[in-house]
Amino acid sequence: MTPQTEDHLAEIIRGANAPVAVRGGATRHHPGDGEALSTAGLSGITLYEPGALTLVARAGTPMAEIEAALAAENQRLPFEPMDYRTLLGTEGAPTIGGAVAMNVSGPRRVQAGACRDSLIGVRFVDGTGTVVKNGGRVMKNVTGYDLVKLLAGSRGSLGVLTEVAFKVLPAAEDAACVLVAGLDLPQAVAAMSRALGSPYEVSGAAHVPVGLDGAPVTMLRVEGLAASVAYRAGALRDLMAPFGPAEIETRSGAEGGPGVQTGWAWIRDAAMFAGTDEDVWRIHCRPSHAAELAARTGSDRLLLDWGGGLIWVGLPAGTDLRARLADFAGHATRMRGEGPGARPQQPAPVAALEGAIREKFDPKGLFRGTA
Repeated sequence: MTPQTEDHLAEIIRGANAPVAVRGGATRHHPGDGEALSTAGLSGITLYEPGALTLVARAGTPMAEIEAALAAENQRLPFEPMDYRTLLGTEGAPTIGGAVAMNVSGPRRVQAGACRDSLIGVRFVDGTGTVVKNGGRVMKNVTGYDLVKLLAGSRGSLGVLTEVAFKVLPAAEDAACVLVAGLDLPQAVAAMSRALGSPYEVSGAAHVPVGLDGAPVTMLRVEGLAASVAYRAGALRDLMAPFGPAEIETRSGAEGGPGVQTGWAWIRDAAMFAGTDEDVWRIHCRPSHAAELAARTGSDRLLLDWGGGLIWVGLPAGTDLRARLADFAGHATRMRGEGPGARPQQPAPVAALEGAIREKFDPKGLFRGTA
């Protein structure tokens, strides 16, 4: 099913009596249960006002189209969405609606917030076939119940998104990355915490225990006007002195590296796991717990992002990471591989609350199988 209009989609939902599995660009590997319902026909940018930093697009609009339109005006999405095709080896085209449904947020989350923090309005069709609108098309008009935040990250379980509205930001004139080599996990988390707590507006903080050259590397990114980037990168390098020698890599890689853009795309897309046969898990946790949890995984195939708040883990196929981690303040999700853990596991009170919300939005249970 590929509706071409919002009214057609609402008609399909009203007539449905069996589960449907909502699809955007089909770039994720969990197919869900039920007949596929694609938003690909709901495509196109409906409003873009660069002067107002506002963009509105239908949910099935390819991310590449969004990014091209913004780049033409020297602007960007604040939340740096990951491209799952690198990790999962899938095809298709990522869509803006899929990014919202999964709350896809990249390394810049530590500075600019998650996808939901840039989202200012949504339109969607709920499980009764009712078209619901919440928020607005400009930042000052976000009013009423905050269904905007509720829909972001709901994984298509509350309704089918048809249109989304975002605040956008100017693109950075320049970028640099401060690299600190040789830190163990506790040292790396401490270094990232110190950098993120500094006044130097760090827009990315990541650590790889086994880098491309086999040695640990901690990466700290700054972005903005060229003069500001040069000053902040130098000050950040000096701030890292207690952790060992640090060097600065520029946007172009002029100092011998591959360049800031390439390096952070590698972090954003968890590219170190591309093309391998291992299972890949994603842990959301408190950064202060990152070193301990990383050690509990029993793996050296690790990538820490968000200053330690996000941990990617590669494990042998079939490994149940949740059993190794036991209880902790966060959750672990299997992103690649077969077995349990493909959906976030919530504490019982949160799960009960989510169930009650889904019952209101989807009384027929049409979206229960959507991944």
